Amino acid sequence: MLRKPLYNVPMMKILEEAIEKVRKLPEERQAYAAEVLEQIAAAGDDVFPVPQGHRAAVLEGFREAERGEFVIDEEMAALWKKCGATKL
Repeated sequence: MLRKPLYNVPMMKILEEAIEKVRKLPEERQAYAAEVLEQIAAAGDDVFPVPQGHRAAVLEGFREAERGEFVIDEEMAALWKKCGATKL
C-alpha cells in the first residue's frame, strides 16, 4: 500500500526559504512575522481569521479587484524589491 507523504516537499522548501528571509529582518519585523504565523497555526485547518485591524484593507482590496483595479507589473516589482522579496 502506498502511503501519502507527510508533507509537501516543494511547499516545505518555500516555507524554509521564507523563514530564512525573516531571520534577516529587524527584530520588530521578525516579531510581526511570528505573530502572523502563530495566528495561522492556531487556526489549524479552519479558515484563517483576518485580524480586525486589517479587515478594512482586505475588504477594500476585494472591492478594487471586483472593479478590475489592479496594479501594473512594474508597481508589483517595485513593492517586491522594497520588501526584499522576490516573486515565487
